[in-house]
Amino acid sequence: MERPKIGVGALVLNEGKILLGKRIHAHGVGTWCPPGGHLEFGETPADCAARELEEETGLIAEEIFPGPWTNDIFETEGKHYVSLFMLVNKFQGVLELKEPDKCESWEWFSWDALPSPLFLSLENLVGSGVYNMSDAFL
Repeated sequence: MERPKIGVGALVLNEGKILLGKRIHAHGVGTWCPPGGHLEFGETPADCAARELEEETGLIAEEIFPGPWTNDIFETEGKHYVSLFMLVNKFQGVLELKEPDKCESWEWFSWDALPSPLFLSLENLVGSGVYNMSDAFL
C-alpha cells in the first residue's frame, strides 16, 4: 500500500518578506515554493529545514520554530505529502542559488504579494485560512 511522504518547508522570513524559489525540477515545475525537501529517517523537521536551507541557498538557520502543516495530494503526479513548515526568523550568510538544476532563482516576496503559481503545499497553506502568516513576521 502506498503511503504519504513527509516534506519539510523552511519559511524564511526577513524584513516582512518570505523567501521563495521557482522550481525547475521534479513535480511542481514552474511553481514557487520555500526551500525544503524530504524528511530523512531519524531527522527532526527543524534539522531537515536547516539542512535543506543551507543546501539550496547557502543560508544558515539560527532560529527555527515549528509552523503549520498541510495535507497535499498532487493528483496529476499521483503523489501524496504531509508538509511540515518550519519558521526561520533568524539566519546568517549570503543568499546563493546552490542548486541551479532544481531552482531557477530565489526571491523575497511580501506575504500579501506572493507570485503565481504557488507550489501545492504553499498554495494549501495560503488558502487554509487557519494560519495567519502575517503573525509570523512579528
